[in-house]
Amino acid sequence: MKLLSSSSMQRVYLALAFVGYLATGIPMIIESARSGNILFWTKPQLTIDGLFGSLTSTAFTLDLMIVVLVALIWITREARRVRVPNVWAFWALTLLFGLGGTLPLFLYFRERRLGPAT
Repeated sequence: MKLLSSSSMQRVYLALAFVGYLATGIPMIIESARSGNILFWTKPQLTIDGLFGSLTSTAFTLDLMIVVLVALIWITREARRVRVPNVWAFWALTLLFGLGGTLPLFLYFRERRLGPAT
């Protein structure tokens, strides 16, 4: 199986970032408008109640929190290794909009940095 080129992977990562931000952003905007809980930050108790309202949502929430923590640690180390600047921006994007769009966005910048040699 032939690997995709670096430029092809950059396009894939950008498309996935767009889809990731769009897929999570639409319900977030609807809920922000409905409840006044802007980006799930302005009414923290409402957010916590939604995240931990049942055992099912608690399991998914805790799993995702662990994944986000691991991803942010990896993004920070990998950004230093391949010299992707402004790693703080990926932390901010993750905290504001989630990992679904931010991880592929980081992978896009990482792939640009690594270039066609990989």
